[in-house]
Parts: sequence; C-alpha cells; structure tokens
Amino acid sequence: MNDYIFVTFKLLGSLALLMFGMKLMSETLQKMAGPQLRHVLGAMTTNRFTGMLTGILVTAAVQSSTATTVMTVSFVNAGLLTLAQAISVIMGANIGTTLTAWIMSAGFSFNITDFVYPAFFIAIILIYSKRRKNFGDFLYGIAFMFLGLGTLRQTGIDMNLGENEAILGFFRMFDPNSFLTTITFLLIGGVLTMCVQSSAAVMAITMILCSSGALPIYQGIALVLGENIGTTVTSNLAALTANTQARRAAFAHMFFNLFGVAWILVFFHPFINGVCSLVGINPQAEGFDTSKLSFVLAAFHTCFNLCNTFILIWFIPQIEKIVCYVIKPKATTEGVENLDEPIRLKYIEGGLMPTPEISVLQAQKEITLFAERIQRMYHMVIDLAKQSKPDEKTNADEFVQLFNRIEKYESISDNMEIEIAAYLEKVSDDHLSDETKAKIRAMMREISEIESIGDACYNLARIFKRKFESKDSFTPELEQRVASMMQLTDDSLTQMNATMKNFRSQSNMKRTNEIENDINIMRTELKDHNINDVNEHRYAYSVGTMYMDIINECEKLGDYVVNVVEARLG
Repeated sequence: MNDYIFVTFKLLGSLALLMFGMKLMSETLQKMAGPQLRHVLGAMTTNRFTGMLTGILVTAAVQSSTATTVMTVSFVNAGLLTLAQAISVIMGANIGTTLTAWIMSAGFSFNITDFVYPAFFIAIILIYSKRRKNFGDFLYGIAFMFLGLGTLRQTGIDMNLGENEAILGFFRMFDPNSFLTTITFLLIGGVLTMCVQSSAAVMAITMILCSSGALPIYQGIALVLGENIGTTVTSNLAALTANTQARRAAFAHMFFNLFGVAWILVFFHPFINGVCSLVGINPQAEGFDTSKLSFVLAAFHTCFNLCNTFILIWFIPQIEKIVCYVIKPKATTEGVENLDEPIRLKYIEGGLMPTPEISVLQAQKEITLFAERIQRMYHMVIDLAKQSKPDEKTNADEFVQLFNRIEKYESISDNMEIEIAAYLEKVSDDHLSDETKAKIRAMMREISEIESIGDACYNLARIFKRKFESKDSFTPELEQRVASMMQLTDDSLTQMNATMKNFRSQSNMKRTNEIENDINIMRTELKDHNINDVNEHRYAYSVGTMYMDIINECEKLGDYVVNVVEARLG
C-alpha cells in the first residue's frame, strides 16, 4: 500500500515539474521576444496562409497556444485583425502546439535526466548574472520540464504497467475495434484535460501508458483527440464573460477541433495505421517495440492538425459566418454605458487568462478605451455648456440629469484608474523584460493623467452648473470665445485618442504640441480681453471670473493631454 502511495505522489510530482517547467519556459520566451512577437503577429497576417504560418511560428516560439490565442483576440478587438485572419492564426497555433508532443516523445525515448543536472548548474549561474538572467530562466524551465519527463518515464518503468494484470485487465475490457470504445476514451481525455487544465499533462500520462504497453495505441489516440476537445471547452468556458469577438474566437477554436475529430472518427483505424507506418511500426504485429508509441502519438497529433488545417483553411469565410451566426452580440449593446451598473473593464476582466507579457497589451487596450470614455465625458460637458445659456429654453430637470450623468462618469474614471492600476501592479509582479517594465511605468502615468482629464471635465461641469444656477449670462462674444476654446480642447482629445490607437512608430508629438501651443496662445489672449472688458464694464466681474475659470480649466485639460501623449510615446 505504501509503495502505491509513493508511486502516486511521484507521478503527480513529476507532472507538476513538467507543467512548471513548461510555464517557466513559455513565460521567459515571451519575456525575451514578447514585443517582437506581437509586432510579427500584427504584420504577418495579410492572408489566410501567412496568418496560419504566423500562428505556427509564434506558438512554437512561446510554447503556448493560449498566449497566441489571447494575442490574436486582442488584435481583433483593437481592429488590427479581422475575425477571418484570427481564425487562420488559431489554425496555425494548433499546429505549433504539436511541438510540445515531440519534445515529450523525445524525453520518453531515452534517459534525459542525465543532461538535466548540468543544465540546472549552468542555469543558476546565468540567473545570477544580470545580463544573461532571461536565458538562465529559459534554461531553468527546460531543465525542470525534462526532469519532469525523465521522472515520469522512470516512474512508468518502475510501475511495470505493461505487466500489471489489474491495469491490463481494465483495458482488455474495451474492444479496440469498437466505435463505442473510441468515443469512451475520447470523452475520458476531454474530461481529464478540463480537470487538470493542461493538455500537455494528459499527453504525458497517455505516453506513459502507451510506451509501457499497458494502453493500446488506438485508445491512446482517442485520449489525444479528447485532449484537443477538452482544451477548447476550457477556453470557451473562460470566454463566457468576455466580449463578443473573444467568444467568437474561442468558438472558432472549438469548431476547428470538433470538425477534425468528426472526420477523423470516420477514418480512425486507417489513419492511425498510416501514421504508424510512417514511424515504422505495425500495431497489429506481435512483440513490436512499444517504446516507439510516444513518437506515434506525437506524429498523429501533428498529422491530424496538419490535415485538419489543410481541409478547413479553404473555408475560413464560411467558418466566420457560422461563428457569427452562433455567437451573437450580447443583449446589452456593447459600447453603450449603463451608468446604473458598476463599471466593468472590457479587455482585462474578460474571463481569458493572458500570460504576463500579453497582459500588457490587454491593459493598453483598456487604457485606450478609458481615453475614449473620457472624451465622451467631455462631449457631455460641451452639451451642458450649451444648455447653460439662459436665452435658450432649457429644462432644468434635463440640465440636472446631464450634470448627474457627468458626475457618474467622473466616478467611473476614478474606478477605472484604480482597477487598471491594480491590474498593472499584479502584472508587474511577474517576470517581465526591462522594456515591458518601462511600458508599465508609462501606462501608470497614462491612467493617472487621463483620470486628471476626467477631474477637469467635472470641474468644468461644476462651473457651468454654477453659471446656470446664478442666472448670470455671458455676452455673445464670451459664448463664442468659450465655444472656440472648448473646440480646441476637444481637438487635443481627438489627437490624443488617435495617438493611443496607433503604434508608437506611427505617431509623434508634433500635432499635439501644436494644439497645446494654440490653447496657450488663446488662453493668454482671452485673459487680456477679459481684463479690458471688465474694466470697460461690458459685463460684471463675477461673470468674468466664471468665464476665466472655464478658460483656465480648458488649458489645464490640454496640459494633461500632452502628459498622456508623452507617456504613450515614451
């Protein structure tokens, strides 16, 4: 009994080492190449074939199809990729992720732990060397992954699964030629993947069972098919609370794998026999080398995804239509604020779990949305200014209602700043590249300055409310000057949002500085005009005070805009 408990914990610990090593390796690769990979993803998706190749390369590089999918969804949300292009990238990601199976099959073919301990020694030296720390982390992750694989392999040998009558008897209960058996193991693979949240871990278990001779290859491959479905069910459940495009991308991934499983079940045994012949074994023959079955599993995984992609890549427009038909926009129109409900962030609380480097991209999209909300708030202030004119038939209730709406927006801006800052703090706790850490510092400044713009908008609204309640009227000249200043300020906000949406290489400070200079010149001119007009008794001193409060607040708002753009452009 004690032996079984020890072996069980050894097996679980080996899986934990494997998963930790893969996670560390993936995150370090993203840290070293994350920004470049994001640029590649945005630039190399001009058609379905380049999109597929991009998905393969990025996923093979970062060893995480989830990271690739999250990046893809982010670009779709930002309007940089169409849903059709995203589907082609996801197809490529499915092919790229098969590299993991080949790495594991290599680990099961010989005692790889002999090379692990020198790798640990070199890695720890590099980690304490500042210049090579990232490469040290990467090597550390590989060492942990191979240690896990080596320990799994040895555990499988120690368990003598191929001679364990209880296990062999259990698998003999299932007819390998029965369609029901295939479906049963397919479901088991899907459920296991959903439970452990890792298709790599289930693939490792499958390789142990098959290479030890305990599990026939046909059932093992059925488990692999179940893993493909299980990992998409997990992502779809995670995307339930996400926006429409994220749910569509997740469903496209599920559709891709479900379609593949459907047609492979029709040609199940002939397809597997073909893959086995490629590897050089005959599963029907007696006494074949079962240690090669790990390669069969890896080869099947690759061939399955290659064939599935080759079939479906010609029908991407049709897949897009199906996905859009099945996943319709949520009942509440996205993009319309419901101020009676707590503010929900769109990109960084969408249910998907991005990896650290990709989280920065998600946060940047959220900050861009934050800036757009702030300009909508400013447009409300412009409407409030128009309603504060006594010569127009303004309903007092409508004025108060609009002011209350601006007040709620100000509260929203405060909450958004806190929520985004808290998210960035969590991201900064992870292993990040120096470039990404600098981005996070700049983004912290961005949200602080955008919130200050919200405060300035609310201050303007309070001035207009004071004007409305005092019944003081501005002369037509003052109204025109205020309108000109507010329009110039709105231009600066429009330029700020354009800068936020573009890549840094496509933007500069020139136009923003020109508008800010115009605002400063106008403020100085209007200040001089105001002194002369008050001295000449064209309007009361109290009117001049309110008037200059509006002008000065607009000038402050322009300064905040410049700060946001400076932070964005670094």
